[in-house]
Amino acid sequence: MNWEQLLSLRRQGDKNKRLRNEQDDTRLGFDVDYDRIIFSSAFRSLQDKTQVIPLSKTDFVHTRLTHSLEVSVVGRSLGRIAGKKIIEKYPYLKEVYGYAFNDIGAIVAAAALAHDIGNPPFGHSGEKAIGEYFKTGNGLRFKNVITEVEYQDIIDFEGNANGFRLLTQDRAGVSGGLRLSYATLGAFMKYPKESLPKKPTKHICDKKFGFFQSEKQNFKEVAEDLGLPSRSNNESISYGRHPLTFLVEAADDICYTIIDFEDGINLGLISEDYALEYLIKLVKGTINTKKYNSLVFMEDRLSYLRALAINTLIQDAVSIFIENEESILNGTFEVSLMDKSAYKAQIEDIISLSVQKIYQSQEVVEKEIAGYSIISDILDVYIGALMGKKNDNTSNYHKLILRTLPGVYQQTNTSIYEILLNTCCYVASLSDSAAVHIHNKIKGRQL
Repeated sequence: MNWEQLLSLRRQGDKNKRLRNEQDDTRLGFDVDYDRIIFSSAFRSLQDKTQVIPLSKTDFVHTRLTHSLEVSVVGRSLGRIAGKKIIEKYPYLKEVYGYAFNDIGAIVAAAALAHDIGNPPFGHSGEKAIGEYFKTGNGLRFKNVITEVEYQDIIDFEGNANGFRLLTQDRAGVSGGLRLSYATLGAFMKYPKESLPKKPTKHICDKKFGFFQSEKQNFKEVAEDLGLPSRSNNESISYGRHPLTFLVEAADDICYTIIDFEDGINLGLISEDYALEYLIKLVKGTINTKKYNSLVFMEDRLSYLRALAINTLIQDAVSIFIENEESILNGTFEVSLMDKSAYKAQIEDIISLSVQKIYQSQEVVEKEIAGYSIISDILDVYIGALMGKKNDNTSNYHKLILRTLPGVYQQTNTSIYEILLNTCCYVASLSDSAAVHIHNKIKGRQL
């Protein structure tokens, strides 16, 4: 891989190459990417999607939206610091093509902003709930009427693949989705493979999958334009990662490690004593003890430790990225940046405590259980109505149900796979509260 190709400003549908030195410096193409994401309806729905606590009644707990904004800020810093070193190492990028270190920061910031855009309601359990409906619920009846890989797409429904679909899918009158630059799409593509084979190697690229069968051609076009190394065979499509994906991933890892932990402390699920013990291990080399001891309120002490911890991990992640740049470029770097962190033991301790005290807390578990039932019921009703329409066997009830479905999801003159996937994507588009509201309506619990 080479950086000039990886920093492509091309957008879907472009006939000519976009050149960096012809860009308007007041609003680069990568800045346009950020703007298009933040003004999209899919991004807005993240304001009421679970990050840690589903349907939390407190105003300081993070949602997917606040988490995404923070990941973007951390990603921008990672990208700028790494970008400065990349431009210094490859001065032709600036001298010949006009790239600046801020460009790399903008790409990572935009991709990080979108990193959770395809996630369904109720957190990661929402993905599992969609999959379980087709694996063990009423959706099992479709197993033998679609292909094996299409079935794998929906039983392992993946927020990353849905995100790529949202960002690139054609709609009537709208080609190319948000039409983001290929550099930003490449940095977004965390798992550049299809759903089968499942985890063929231990390489980080193979942990999950990054596109549905419906977006295979779009995915190939982006990957090939960027020069991502092919890992494909005769049976499946797979590519190496865009190098900046490692920085996007690191931004996410840093934020959920530190900030989910902070949420747990603010909620009273983790005592402040634990925060002192775990966070100070991360920042003992940079903490100003006099300043820390002068802070009277817990919130201020936590904010201070959080800021130091995030900065420590940013510097560490960039060092790992630059040290391993050659193997990252040739596709042989097989783990996340934070797996090589000097603070890996401290990070694992924090995550382990968060799992025990937050993610497996009674409040979270009870709401996730409700989420399974809600998602299953919504899928059942809408798939029943859509399949009835496709088979020209629509009941009056189904006709009423279809009137509540946005037009973009009502198409039935397509394959069964597309109908099922569209319905899954509709459910994934719902916020937590909207899913609860729709469930109450279709079950007749609310007028």
